[in-house]
Amino acid sequence: VVNHEPPERIIYTPIIPRIGASDKEDFIMALQFTRATKTKIKLRMALDGPSGAGKTYTGLVFATTLAGPNGKVAVIDTERGSARKYADQFTFDVLELTTFAPSLYIEAIKTAESAGYDVILIDSLSHAWEGEGGILEQHEQATLREPGHNSYTAWRTVTPEHRKLVDAMLASKCHIIGTMRSKMEYAQVEDERGKKTVKKLGMAPIQRQGMEYEFDIVADMDIDHNMIVSKSRCFAVADDVVKKPGAAWFGKVMAWLDDGNAP
Repeated sequence: VVNHEPPERIIYTPIIPRIGASDKEDFIMALQFTRATKTKIKLRMALDGPSGAGKTYTGLVFATTLAGPNGKVAVIDTERGSARKYADQFTFDVLELTTFAPSLYIEAIKTAESAGYDVILIDSLSHAWEGEGGILEQHEQATLREPGHNSYTAWRTVTPEHRKLVDAMLASKCHIIGTMRSKMEYAQVEDERGKKTVKKLGMAPIQRQGMEYEFDIVADMDIDHNMIVSKSRCFAVADDVVKKPGAAWFGKVMAWLDDGNAP
């Protein structure tokens, strides 16, 4: 009988010689494969949509449901205090930013972690991109400092700042829910009769291109308060379309987060 089960661990140990070193000075770097297992994880979710879609409200529904009756929710508010308008419906603490450098977001995330919050709602991440002090403004300033005002090479000083914000969210000990403003994209197309019409193509989040790849779940919200799950590593909610999603729907996400071994 041939056993086709893979071993619990496969070890590959390449010998990497040092430049100019003798054979006796060679060293071994061990690369190890281990059996993958599902572990409990922290949420990384993005909600994007136009103004009035219900991003803040939905984010608060999800955040307070996730925290439970004994947990704590921290809201990083860049929307001029919009979260406070729901303080009669949800229990949370808020920190309002008026300038939006990614470093301030990072400091706010770390402050929430140190204070023992369970969930952080960032409302919104778009200001870190296009707001005062955000990445686009930093890029404009960096371009002026570059020889010949080269905007392309200016990104080399700005991109790391954006990467630090992404890393801070991914490495956080808290659940993270981030909202992003979006704009509608339109294109002029021809119908089957050759008549030109304007077609709505969808929503583009106002953030760096590819930002959605950093999240486990991404949901697009429209002006009618429909939520469309456009990306999900949680199969239970993949491709869901739900109007005014509430705690009952979010329960499927919580079950997925809690499934597995302790990390």
